[in-house]
Amino acid sequence: MLLKSFITYLTHEKRYSQHTVTSYQTDLGQFEEFVKALELDFSEVKHIHLRSYLVELMEKENSENTINRKISALRSFYKFLHRSGKIDQNPSLLIKAPKIPKRLPVFVDAQKMDQLLDSERYFDESFPSVRDHLVIELLFGTGIRLTELLQLKDTDIDLYSGTIKVLGKRNKERIVPINKQLINQVNTYIDLKKLQNFNNNSLILIVTNTGAAAYPKLIYRIVTSYLNHVSTNEKKSPHVLRHSYATILLNAGADLNAIKELLGHSSLAATQVYTHNSIERLKTIYKQAHPKA
Repeated sequence: MLLKSFITYLTHEKRYSQHTVTSYQTDLGQFEEFVKALELDFSEVKHIHLRSYLVELMEKENSENTINRKISALRSFYKFLHRSGKIDQNPSLLIKAPKIPKRLPVFVDAQKMDQLLDSERYFDESFPSVRDHLVIELLFGTGIRLTELLQLKDTDIDLYSGTIKVLGKRNKERIVPINKQLINQVNTYIDLKKLQNFNNNSLILIVTNTGAAAYPKLIYRIVTSYLNHVSTNEKKSPHVLRHSYATILLNAGADLNAIKELLGHSSLAATQVYTHNSIERLKTIYKQAHPKA
């Protein structure tokens, strides 16, 4: 009951995306199993029980990122319970998150992406291929998130002004420009989608081979499959293309605040992580070109 109330709060009051809500449900559902094994209720949990849970997560070799995400979910949950008067004390206040080693965002450089997207080797004129091509172009050409891509409707694309309307985190809208080549690709795709005569006539832009709204695993498969042709990075996900978009803009001299707005970040701190990639690039150039390096 307490968990259900929290999920309702996230959905209707915080207006979190379905993807975020599902993540909370999964993490807190796992904690609920741990609590039940102790024959306790959520309201009876003390900080010592939370510490035992974290030890169990570490013993199962969960990564620091995974553990920190679960801690964040627990903190939000118990903060909600405390504020709503369902518990007297918040047991999560005494829990410390493990330090996460700093990792630079993984990206694919512009030359490799051009090699992929401009080559006729990888794409043909069939509907699935045209759709896959557009998926890669949209993620790389706009920096939108996976969930934002899945929510795009045909009507969100303004072909005349060369922009797309994106619904970001917490239902915050932003306008992102697209280039002429991408405009033409969207046009071609929409026309081809109409010719498929799908029964459901979905308003969602990216659809499956049967016309249903695309889903996360499909997009992951598309991105991984095509990036395998040009990238040796271990990580090949839609978010890698978002990182690539931001890094390429920064390396080309784009203003950091402008990149923040394009990405839909709520704070500049989230965008500044890309400056590290830019600094590393300058170091590489220096080592290659300077005689004293």
